[in-house]
Amino acid sequence: MHTYLFLLAAWLLALPTRAQPTVAPAFTVVPLGVKGGLAEGNLSAYLVAAAGTTAFIALDAGSLRPGAEKAVANHVFTASVDEVLRQNIKGYCLSHPHLDHVAGLLLNAPDDTPKPIYGLPTCLHTLQQDYLNWRAWPNFGNGGAPPALGKYQLRALVPGQAMPLDNTALSVQAFVLSHGSNMQSTAFLVRSHDSYLLYLGDTGADDLEKTHYLHDLWLAVQPLVQHGQLKAIFMEASYPNAQPEQQLFGHLTPALLLRELGTLGQLAGPSTLRGLPVVITHLKPTVGNEAIIKTQLAAGNTLGVKLVFPEQGRALAF
Repeated sequence: MHTYLFLLAAWLLALPTRAQPTVAPAFTVVPLGVKGGLAEGNLSAYLVAAAGTTAFIALDAGSLRPGAEKAVANHVFTASVDEVLRQNIKGYCLSHPHLDHVAGLLLNAPDDTPKPIYGLPTCLHTLQQDYLNWRAWPNFGNGGAPPALGKYQLRALVPGQAMPLDNTALSVQAFVLSHGSNMQSTAFLVRSHDSYLLYLGDTGADDLEKTHYLHDLWLAVQPLVQHGQLKAIFMEASYPNAQPEQQLFGHLTPALLLRELGTLGQLAGPSTLRGLPVVITHLKPTVGNEAIIKTQLAAGNTLGVKLVFPEQGRALAF
């Protein structure tokens, strides 16, 4: 009997297994900048396109040309760097106007092509009034100090309302975030057909910021998580857990990030986040910080999310 069972088990193991269905990616993402300050040529900027297309929207624009140069060198693009910046990028979604999120846009504006800039009204107002004002920089916008050159059309987003992103296969919804005292930031929920990607600009935790913005965001995306439509979350972890609360300046640590994701897990169901890609953005590249942050995220990851650490100029698919 034992011999028979052994042979039966061996025969069953030898049978060809049914191939698991492969889900085609919905999004192509090319990080042009991934750090949270200090690294001047590698600051927050992520190109997103519907899979199979080359029409990208830039989620933030801290560094553009250095990232495009690396992406071309890595054969992510067959076009030249100038073609990527001028033609493949169809517009910009800016989470907030801090320089490490807009510097690449400003510096490359003289050679850019006309395209829209999307953001919440407070962000666009600062961009127009404080940068594109003929004092800090020429006015490439469509309002503000004359003459307005009109290269960029500033498109105000209404929180929670979807807006098509011109010349792409994408649309976006904006959600308000809090980034320290007196700074409003933004989360962008990008849609391609029935799939979604969620990108959070810089943000602090709800309890420290004394807001409910992240909780409201989790409520909004909860159904997408439950139905497997949310393909990835991009979220910051700027400092190690030992960073004092009064020195977070509206940012997250690994513990705070995982706690906020835990709230999403409670709303959507305890196992719904398992395997969901969470792309860690905005790591401060102070010596030793990155290794500590990665270790703390891995150690605290009881949710079972798939932690992804992006590299400048290397494409991701979700």
